[in-house]
Amino acid sequence: MSREIRCPNCGQETLLLREPVYEGFAKVGEQRKCSGCGQIFATEDDVPYVSRKTTAVFTAKDRSAAVKVFEAHEADRLCRYCVHYTVNPFRQWCGLHRKEVEATDTCSRFERMPEPESEAEAETPPAKPLF
Repeated sequence: MSREIRCPNCGQETLLLREPVYEGFAKVGEQRKCSGCGQIFATEDDVPYVSRKTTAVFTAKDRSAAVKVFEAHEADRLCRYCVHYTVNPFRQWCGLHRKEVEATDTCSRFERMPEPESEAEAETPPAKPLF
């Protein structure tokens, strides 16, 4: 959404400022105001946005074709999908071979990581020890 507004108070075309509102250390809302004169708008519907007509420069024909790096099932045995694969900010580790690996490495002792049973498990993978 555009941040450009025409302020009814100062009559200028300016930018909308969004500032957090706190009670103590807890954020309780957001304040919208004119960057030129400081006029505060109570609700989002009160903000007089400047509507700009945009023209499409590129179309779907201008997009390049989708790049497929792997053939079907070619990526199924990558270390990234193995149960022994562990990632931390400093390295990628194979717990079976006890060595550093890359996500795109493969091995003959690959064991697929089980599919998560719920969305909560999908968002937070189980913690695995490095050694």
